Amino acid sequence: MPRFSLNPPWPAQKRHRLREGRSSSGFRPENGEAGSALVEFVFLAVLLMIPVVYLVITVGQLQAGAYAVAGAADQAAKVYVAAAEPAAARAAAEEAVVLAMADYGFNRGDARLDLRCDRGECASPGSLITATVSLAVPLPLVSSLPGVALTAATVDASTSQVVGRFR
Repeated sequence: MPRFSLNPPWPAQKRHRLREGRSSSGFRPENGEAGSALVEFVFLAVLLMIPVVYLVITVGQLQAGAYAVAGAADQAAKVYVAAAEPAAARAAAEEAVVLAMADYGFNRGDARLDLRCDRGECASPGSLITATVSLAVPLPLVSSLPGVALTAATVDASTSQVVGRFR
């Protein structure tokens, strides 16, 4: 039958060191490396989190661009078919695109409007007007550097409206 003892098998001085917070081998970092694991963890966490945060910001910028071109194309087509004369219609559609881009924080020059109609005369009743807006979405924080024009992607959207008989 095995013998069990309530006393641990190590000597009393070893038990004393364990109560003081030292390891059983008596090793205590005396060379100033105490807390270095924490510093390394914080350094690596920051180093790895910066690209992740930048990726999230870039995806948000692309999503804002997608919403901006969808709204701009819709408004440009609606404004175009509501105008009385073709020259004023084109100017009103371009102004609608500029306003939609400004609402989402994009520059005027980053967007491009393309208007097409299915007939020879775009202002005639029953004509189908298609407005396509393209936007070169700039990379966040990089576009503020002078002389740098890097883009994350180009997003576009198009929508169609029919010119009504009564305007």
